[in-house]
Amino acid sequence: MCVCSCKAAYDTSLTDGQWAVIGPLLPVRDPCRGGAPLKYDRRLVIDSILYVLGAGCSWRRMPHDLAPWDVAYRWFRDWTADGTWARVHDTLRDRVRQADGRDPQPSAAVLDSQSVKSAEGGEAIGYDAGKRVRGRKRHLLVDTCGLLLTVVVHSASVQDRAGARRVLTGLHRLFPQVGLVWVDGGYVNVVDASLVAWAAEQENIEIVAVPRNADVRGFQVLPRRWVVERTFGWLGRCRRLARDYERKTAHAEAMIQVAMIRLMAARLAGEDVEPHGPIETEAARRLTEDLEVVPVLRTVIPMWDN
Repeated sequence: MCVCSCKAAYDTSLTDGQWAVIGPLLPVRDPCRGGAPLKYDRRLVIDSILYVLGAGCSWRRMPHDLAPWDVAYRWFRDWTADGTWARVHDTLRDRVRQADGRDPQPSAAVLDSQSVKSAEGGEAIGYDAGKRVRGRKRHLLVDTCGLLLTVVVHSASVQDRAGARRVLTGLHRLFPQVGLVWVDGGYVNVVDASLVAWAAEQENIEIVAVPRNADVRGFQVLPRRWVVERTFGWLGRCRRLARDYERKTAHAEAMIQVAMIRLMAARLAGEDVEPHGPIETEAARRLTEDLEVVPVLRTVIPMWDN
């Protein structure tokens, strides 16, 4: 394991504090199983993957002072297949929640989707007629802090209600305390409101729609819904996620997990970036207001104590 304190070569590279958080969670190679010793340090491999994620370049266009592209891609692919990214992500999410004085197990969540254009083809490519986008949908379920609970990437042609069932199926086994999920009006409407009954019967979850005010034109900051929108904003800082460049949906989901791993590692290392600009400042203000209201809500609806 690299213990040097040298300056990061790129803005996307891990700092020493972030590596101290992530490094111990990565799989350790067992020398008893044989094989040649590692030629490239794991920190260099992580920095290479983060460069692709942040810069948005193809694997073959990585700088030569990072790990070879095929080495970085192989580690990314293998850690996706064996669930390493998911395990590291879930561990860090629990730590961030504990650091904020919250229970590692959330009791409420926010669900939303994002349609993105595909660039390289691959599996599960479809057309979203509502957004007029050919590509895939990213379905995110986040807690009330905006931290990722579950991500499912599927064809853009899949309706939101059907995609929501994919996300919520088995949720009670992973997060048994989640009893409330906020969604937008597209998941629950007069055309099809079956998602509410299905979630209550199958997963013991109450679906609450946060409708949009039809009298207000343009952008609206909706209660609770803005939390997941902010998470999409965090992901949008990674240029690799501006489109869906992955040929496999599993790799697309892993890229989102890696982006959140980097964000949470920075928080745990005490390297939070102060909000700048009107949008981030407003988001920080509303988050502070929500945290101030939580003690009152706890006395009224214990379910919201997450």
